[in-house]
Amino acid sequence: MEENTVYLLSIIVIIMFISIAVFQVLLALGLPLGEFALGGFYKVLPHKFRILSAINAIVLLIMGVVFLQHINVLNIFNFLPTDILVWIITVFLGLNTIANLISRSKKERYVMTPLSSIAFIFCLMISLS
Repeated sequence: MEENTVYLLSIIVIIMFISIAVFQVLLALGLPLGEFALGGFYKVLPHKFRILSAINAIVLLIMGVVFLQHINVLNIFNFLPTDILVWIITVFLGLNTIANLISRSKKERYVMTPLSSIAFIFCLMISLS
């Protein structure tokens, strides 16, 4: 795959990660968006799940940093094995897509499944390049 395509797909994935991280922060702050996450069991997440959402936001931002390093936008984490980490993220997104697809929450299935599947497909294309 052409280097420009990998760069563009990576930027799109990074934007998706940042957007979902913002969503996770909103969940952590107690906004009534819980039907879109964690099975949709709660409109407002309980305290322990809010903490989980805050951690998820941090993990998503770290995943974005991995992709920034992978496409050489950042050069401060040269020790990171980004090829391996991108594959790990890709597998995680594949599993996440399956989890979203089988969620009891229609909102989670209809909103989060397409997002995670697009991110998975783009990450797979990046990994295979």
